[in-house]
Amino acid sequence: MRGALVKKPELLAPAGSLDVFATAVEEGADAVYIGAPAWNARALAKNFTPEELAAMIDYGHRNGVKVYLAMNSLVKEDEIPQLVELLALLEQLAPDALIIQDLGLYSLVRKYFPSFTLHASTLMGAHNSLAVQQFADMGFKRVVLAREVTLAETQKIHEACPVELEVFVHGALCFSYSGLCLFSSYLGGKSGLRGRCVQPCRRRYSWADAGKGQQPGYFFSMNDLEAIDLLPQLARAGVVSFKIEGRMRSASYVGAVVKAYRQIIDAGDNIADVLPQVRGLLYDAMGRRPTGGYFSSPQPADAITPFQTGNIGHYLGRVTGAKGGRVSVVLEEAVEPGDRVRLHQENSGERSSFTVKEIRLEGRVLDRGEKGEAVSLFMPGVQAESGDVLYKVDVRSRRQMEARKSRLTPPAQFKKMIEKAGKQGRAQNVLKALALLGPAAMPQRPAFRGRQAPAGKQLAGGRRGKPAELPVWLRGGDLRLLNQAVIERPERLLVTLDRESLKQLQQQKKSQQHLLKSITWVLPPVILEDDVPFYRQLVNDMVRQGFRQWMVGHIGQLQLFRALAGKGDGGGRRSAAAKLELCGDYTLNVLNSLALGLLREMGLDTVLLSIEADREALQKVCAHKKKSRTGLVVFGRPPLFTARLQPDFFQFNKTFISPRGERFELVRKWGQTLALPDKPFSLYSQLAQLKEAGFDFALVDLSFVPLHKKEMAALRKTFATKSRDRSVDTFNFSRTLQ
Repeated sequence: MRGALVKKPELLAPAGSLDVFATAVEEGADAVYIGAPAWNARALAKNFTPEELAAMIDYGHRNGVKVYLAMNSLVKEDEIPQLVELLALLEQLAPDALIIQDLGLYSLVRKYFPSFTLHASTLMGAHNSLAVQQFADMGFKRVVLAREVTLAETQKIHEACPVELEVFVHGALCFSYSGLCLFSSYLGGKSGLRGRCVQPCRRRYSWADAGKGQQPGYFFSMNDLEAIDLLPQLARAGVVSFKIEGRMRSASYVGAVVKAYRQIIDAGDNIADVLPQVRGLLYDAMGRRPTGGYFSSPQPADAITPFQTGNIGHYLGRVTGAKGGRVSVVLEEAVEPGDRVRLHQENSGERSSFTVKEIRLEGRVLDRGEKGEAVSLFMPGVQAESGDVLYKVDVRSRRQMEARKSRLTPPAQFKKMIEKAGKQGRAQNVLKALALLGPAAMPQRPAFRGRQAPAGKQLAGGRRGKPAELPVWLRGGDLRLLNQAVIERPERLLVTLDRESLKQLQQQKKSQQHLLKSITWVLPPVILEDDVPFYRQLVNDMVRQGFRQWMVGHIGQLQLFRALAGKGDGGGRRSAAAKLELCGDYTLNVLNSLALGLLREMGLDTVLLSIEADREALQKVCAHKKKSRTGLVVFGRPPLFTARLQPDFFQFNKTFISPRGERFELVRKWGQTLALPDKPFSLYSQLAQLKEAGFDFALVDLSFVPLHKKEMAALRKTFATKSRDRSVDTFNFSRTLQ
């Protein structure tokens, strides 16, 4: 740790309950972030009532503490009316900021609730100066940087962008970039982008055909971030807010971590004097093994400990026997009744937590079990086997917390606030403006049905006597796509633009230039800060060469075209750049018509809807879209993880297997680590239904599909017949996105 903090940044703490909120305030947090009911990225946590929200905001403000509301979940179309009602209430409660992810929610707030201050959630994927500048231009006061951003990159972003920067300094780390993780959703419909992640990155996996000595491991389970040594450097790099992760953590955890970081921030030139006590507090907080994360290196060596479980807490020991809610264990650490214990089941990889109700040693009931004692722990409901592992994750400390909780009561004017919101009719007025009040006001399209569209329907220009077909776009990872006649007359060819495809482009013969000019170039969703100048120059050069069609993988990439758009030749004529056609990739995570409308205002007339959406959610977006042209990925192997980390123990281009036998492949592309499903998902047999529901095109993505002769022949047959194979995965289309 070098030097004191040049200026004290804000210390921002999490709270998932009233007692945690009070603890964070009393231990020295400058601000606390809490989840708004139903629309926050910790949907598994307790939902606060309006009364509780009012009490926390009032208590925080009376103690000089800001309160931010996290509304950073993606919003489905049919959730918009309830969202409007919540915003009308929150407007009366006056939180200090909303932390958001959904572009539709941003549009709603900007147009109808402009009094709110907005912070861009880390789920918006702000990993470079393009993204941060875009959010600044959109009016966000603050941007929460992606956890993958290094200290040096943070400095560059700060120097380039006039907006407040917030970073996570402590707590759990996701393996994938936030906003790009589809793994949990792919496994069962529980979306991490909607706060319901089942944490597949914490599971144990094995490599297929593992050789001798290649044991299974927790290959993607990140250690916990602990940046206590880097606070002065982060402050000098322009960070204004130090954020602690953990809205599902206990009061004892949050209290210890807040107290530790408060001491460092306040220590001035005496940081070394408080470090021993600070490290003791962080040890007592019972987090995972610590890592400095990406701040000091884009490839931190201590980010993952692959052959340890990565459980939160202190290791208690292995189960030696279990029966009737009791487990036997030789303690590696002291434990008391009331402590919380997490059971890690070795065979399945599942984790579950229990409260210790009783401790026995040779028949005697103990007030405390000591290290080295062979005890029996009574934990009602526990189902354990010999060899399972126990971790202590929290200690008995409830009386003090309950006393703090009792201090939080809604302000006296709370009822008046609610009455005022109702009398003003804010929600109803906004809903009328959105034309969402009732079925009569809603554009109607037929719902998806399990049959083909009636014969004879056609679009203008369609063949007489035949139903009009949904146009198909074809995407590939490089220019080899030009030689693959997989689909008859695709409407468009799309190729991802990276150094590999650029090299192929430069090698193409002049005879193919006309075909090349018709390609839509796709920008990858992650462009590292050091690569921004490369892409900026490349896009500029290619546009001037006549390449007109582009697809952006992140909303920040609009910045690459902003300098080009509208430039004339000095004689009043529009430049070639002004005729660009920009499309939005599915990685923009569009799940509602408000987001579509916003993107259209920004110049994206064509957008791929969220790849993880279910049948009903897609139909409802299409029912309310206006002039936007919408598409859907109907075939492909989408990256389930998109991660910066590439440790030595990764085996790229090999299959890894989950405890349940699910198979995936690990590859390296665009300078990132990608985890792909073993086989493609397919909705190709649903093209008629997608057209009937209002889609304008479908996209077949061959980016990560082997382009060998055998595979291509099988795909041609599949696409020609549109036959339905019930063994093929349909992602979330046939189930419910949660």
